[in-house]
Amino acid sequence: MSKTTKQTNIGNGGETHQVAGKDHETMTTQVGMPIADDQNSLKLAPRGPHLLEDQIFREKLFHFDHERIPERVVHARGYGAHGTFELTDDLSDLTRAKVLTEVGEKTEIFVRFSTVAGNKGSPDLARDVRGFAVKFYTKEGNWDLVGNNIPVFFIQDAIKFPDLIHAAKQEPDRAFPQAQTAHDNFWDFISLMPEAMHMVMWIMSDRTIPRSFRFMEGFGVHTFRLVNAAGKSSFVKFHWKPRLGVQSVLWDEAVKINGADPDFHRRDLWDAITAGDYPQWDLGVQVFDEDFAERFPFDVLDATKLVPEEDVPVRIVGTMTLDRMVDNFFAETEQVAFQTGNIVPGIDHSNDPLLQGRNFSYLDTQLKRLGSPNFNHTPINAPKCPFAHLQQDGHMAMHNPRGRANYEPNSHGLGPREDPERGFRSYEVEETGVKQRVRSETFADHYSQARQFYLSQTEVEQGHIADALIFELSKVENPAIRERVVSHLPNIDGDLAEMVADGLGLGEMPEAAIPAREVVETEPSPALSILANPPETFAGRKLGILVTDGIDGALFDDLSQAAKNAGATVEIVAEKVGGVTTSRGRTIAADQKLDGAPSVLYDAVAVLASAEGAAKLARMHSARTFLADAHAHKKFIALSDDAQNHFWSAAVPEDPDGGVHAIDSADDAEGFLKACKALRFWERDA
Repeated sequence: MSKTTKQTNIGNGGETHQVAGKDHETMTTQVGMPIADDQNSLKLAPRGPHLLEDQIFREKLFHFDHERIPERVVHARGYGAHGTFELTDDLSDLTRAKVLTEVGEKTEIFVRFSTVAGNKGSPDLARDVRGFAVKFYTKEGNWDLVGNNIPVFFIQDAIKFPDLIHAAKQEPDRAFPQAQTAHDNFWDFISLMPEAMHMVMWIMSDRTIPRSFRFMEGFGVHTFRLVNAAGKSSFVKFHWKPRLGVQSVLWDEAVKINGADPDFHRRDLWDAITAGDYPQWDLGVQVFDEDFAERFPFDVLDATKLVPEEDVPVRIVGTMTLDRMVDNFFAETEQVAFQTGNIVPGIDHSNDPLLQGRNFSYLDTQLKRLGSPNFNHTPINAPKCPFAHLQQDGHMAMHNPRGRANYEPNSHGLGPREDPERGFRSYEVEETGVKQRVRSETFADHYSQARQFYLSQTEVEQGHIADALIFELSKVENPAIRERVVSHLPNIDGDLAEMVADGLGLGEMPEAAIPAREVVETEPSPALSILANPPETFAGRKLGILVTDGIDGALFDDLSQAAKNAGATVEIVAEKVGGVTTSRGRTIAADQKLDGAPSVLYDAVAVLASAEGAAKLARMHSARTFLADAHAHKKFIALSDDAQNHFWSAAVPEDPDGGVHAIDSADDAEGFLKACKALRFWERDA
């Protein structure tokens, strides 16, 4: 063969075709992933069925099918930001993905946080799972890690996803309730799906009412594969750990925040990034092999299960920093299209049936939402690495193949070709079995990890779970549904079942549901608790200072400086937004008017008042509730002498406790901010 010819294998019989001409650029998917084989679809065996996970085939046919161009059904309420991911630990022993092997390399990313059940106009503090989706614009194409702030999910098989969402959304005859699960349809469905009980413990915990996107963990949920250059595979679970720690609000706060500021989470992220206080998360991986998966008491392909960090520690491999807000919400946050099928060479899917279904659903969803198979042409979705394919035409086509040949193979020597060396190859797993609709028996334990999660919580957190269940089920009109939900709880914890039954006023405990598989006793996992892992920092939080005329300006400066030293921001609240005048005639401008800034908007509060100002606050309902709510929500409180002597008893008819600090000096202010690192004074009586 001459030096000017190139040999390419084509056709079913492995024939060779001599193609004259130059070297060709590597063929990729729309998001830039190199393709190793463009001649054959992915099958279970040479004569076996085609596999649903074949993203290359599905993208190619999907685009062809729609060549001739609405609000998301779920995750409609979202907010996004740009940033970078920097790798700090080389994983080349585990994967050939460049994004995970080139230490020091900074990869552009886009993150979208969201609620799941609510519509676009719903409030931020609905009790709900939070989406945590990250798009990596890697050198080898876009990798979308489409996760949640909870590591497990409600269902095991994607065929049940429409039922889950239909049950959680507004009831179709009345179109309410909005953005909440406290209604008959949701709990009816859940009560008939024991596999959801682990997730129920999570959604009834404080995890579903986060204080901020910035104080929220993220999880890839599924078990994925890492594949190294030698073709060796390991299982992996992905974690995002917030540098500022995990923090949630109380339910009473969530209800009041939704009234005071329904954009609370959006505003928090916007304010932090625009002020240069860039939030960061560490990317961690749990890596384990087939032997561990075989020994583990639960199936690692079951999305309703997790792998405790005590069993497989999380290895931190890099850091994500969000440092730029979008230029246009619609063009970026609204039009961004995430797909679990977007992976890169060195990362692969597992046989998790929920993941396999998501791989199909996400691609199909983007066509409906964005109206064209060319949605990856939009800047927010387009890869930032070179890409080349032969897909053409359709609505929104920003670029088409150049030249005469828009097909391959061709004898013109034109267009991209697959690259067996660089291209993506699915990990080769030998699969045998009868083709059937079935659920693996290894998925049948529905209560053991739900029990483990509950027992891993502190006493305070366990109380919150019980209270949440009581509240949600109290909104259920059908007594039979309430009883059926409670019947599952003895399999999780007897005391929890008793608390919920008593809180609902059930005459007697329903007969316990019969587990499909006997509950396995597992050790508690402290890593699953928020309060057992406090951040021990007040950085990134907000101090609300209520001020009146006649205050000591020096004390105000001391407190503001102490907050700044702690890495917190300060917001000034006054009767009038014009501000106040100190005892020496200095004007301090206010950020918020008192009746529009309840204490639920702050992580800790202080009241600096003159004697006359404190007496006036004592007569104002908005001022009394500002302080009373802060106390009821177990926040740390600072009071100047006059505020304590002339205002405290009018708002909180109790003696100050360990969470209330009298401040009269710079040392007092520093001591108060040091105490605020604990975030809440949980020892305070309810």
